Amino acid sequence: MASIFSKIINGEIPCFKIAENDQFLAFLDIMPLKEGHTLVIPKIEIDYIYDLPDELLEEMIVFSKMVAKKIEIAIPCNRIGVTVIGLEVPHAHIHLIPINEVSDMNFSLPKLNFSNEELEEIAKKIIS
Repeated sequence: MASIFSKIINGEIPCFKIAENDQFLAFLDIMPLKEGHTLVIPKIEIDYIYDLPDELLEEMIVFSKMVAKKIEIAIPCNRIGVTVIGLEVPHAHIHLIPINEVSDMNFSLPKLNFSNEELEEIAKKIIS
């Protein structure tokens, strides 16, 4: 069965796209820890990030770096935190989270709730 991320890639579920190429998609997390919290996924459905072929994993990191630089310009923060948990959705993904301190990446914190209009504005801010 296709993961929710595969459904997003196939256009079956909408997303707030930040960047895309032939191998990867970056989009806003709809249950973010911080404004600008973005997910980077490969377009191939592989559950565990360390099961990705080495070359694809390398390219995913470089793609994530490009996305992180865009977020950093658009969202005031000290850094873009990077985490890979991999338990939430059975599809390899990287979380890029604008942070000011380590505790900003605590996934047990309540998630923020943005409207679709707010998410669209955040995406536009990052893209520009």
